[in-house]
Amino acid sequence: MKPMTAVSPQPVPDRVAIITHPALAAAPAEAERISASLRQAGLGCVLWGPYSDQKLRQRVASGGFDLLIALGGDGTMLRTGHLAAPLGIPVLGVNLGRFGFLMELQPEQWDERLPDLLAGRYWLEERMLLTAGHVRGEEWIGRWDVINDVVVTRGQYVRPIGLEVRVDGQLLARYVADGLIAATPTGSSAYALAAGGPILPPELRNILIVPVAPHLSLDRAVILSEGASVSIQPFSEHEVVFSVDGQAAVHLQPGDRVQVVHNPASVRFVRFQDRGYFYRNITKYMEQNPAAGDFNDSGNANH
Repeated sequence: MKPMTAVSPQPVPDRVAIITHPALAAAPAEAERISASLRQAGLGCVLWGPYSDQKLRQRVASGGFDLLIALGGDGTMLRTGHLAAPLGIPVLGVNLGRFGFLMELQPEQWDERLPDLLAGRYWLEERMLLTAGHVRGEEWIGRWDVINDVVVTRGQYVRPIGLEVRVDGQLLARYVADGLIAATPTGSSAYALAAGGPILPPELRNILIVPVAPHLSLDRAVILSEGASVSIQPFSEHEVVFSVDGQAAVHLQPGDRVQVVHNPASVRFVRFQDRGYFYRNITKYMEQNPAAGDFNDSGNANH
């Protein structure tokens, strides 16, 4: 990064990668516009590409950048966060999606915030990560960083599954449900919220356990103490799968379990707004859910 001046509270980025959603038609032109502004401002290295670009991903993993810009929606923010978090690289979100709850800027705000970025006038919000493990016997056969949630759920058969949940080795509950969510505070406003869980402020470092459609089981969310370890083991005869942050499902064999533990790394989001932004956004998105469309009084969508 460029040297900080005495008045700069944060480092000034010099090497920036813009990560786009490959299916968004507006993304290439917007990425070019942002890239041109950054180059004109004198940054040493600016590249952009979709998160499916393996060469760009490898360059990020090699430590070639000191800021990533996620250009898309919340899904793009999550994928970019997965690239950035292990390296401690900050992520700035520019929204091109429908929801954009995690994003910091709208496209029309980029130019006005560029001087603040290049003067170090921003703050870094550090959000908790989890580690999810696919465990068979005593061996971890898969491991994932988690920004939002781990969801253990039924597979192809439309029937409840049985899940035994242990916290720090002690039995919490045996659920019969459609599934179970283990979420970070970031994930508490995603699927966990839709399943009836509480909203946790982003600075907390607790795991949230939320059952999905429980049947004659514990039907309340449980907030675990910081640093807790969670084991989720199916006891159903039919198919059970799990997914991390909405990625491809992983099939569990009989006897397998999902282990969810604290991750020492954090994902770092660039923020220009004051620290009360989270509560303002919650109110805004609850009152005008952009994912639901615009409905008139008869329940029909206005287009």
